[in-house]
Amino acid sequence: MSDIVISAPTEADHSRWRELFIGYAEFYHVDMTEERLAESWAWIHDVNHPVECLLARDADGTAIGLAHFSPDHSPLRGTRGFLHDLFVDPAHRGGGTVDAILAELRRIGRARGWYQIRWNTADDNYRARAVYDRNGEKTPFLLYVMPVNESG
Repeated sequence: MSDIVISAPTEADHSRWRELFIGYAEFYHVDMTEERLAESWAWIHDVNHPVECLLARDADGTAIGLAHFSPDHSPLRGTRGFLHDLFVDPAHRGGGTVDAILAELRRIGRARGWYQIRWNTADDNYRARAVYDRNGEKTPFLLYVMPVNESG
């Protein structure tokens, strides 16, 4: 983990970020469109948009993982963070990349006064859940979604 550096992406990272994000979408069987890629890339570079990105880089500086996150405001508890997407290149899994990303998110959350960081994962994502269990606590809450249009 000591050789992994976490930082925000630059314009020069676009191609590698794209590869990683497409890999994430494929993992969850989501069809990725050029429009979604362009909009997401624009969001993470717009200082007025809440979504941010972190890239995990190996010792050579190659991006091997990504995380997208934003503040999430709870009227009951205050502001917390929400980790939307987390993906590590399959060739680099098991080397502490997720732990490094989550440690940086924890540092960011503390600096911003968030009381917690939340995320979702698939119930059958056992490998990731093993890492998540080291870094967080599984809650008893169930996730529901309510489509608002046909593509929902």
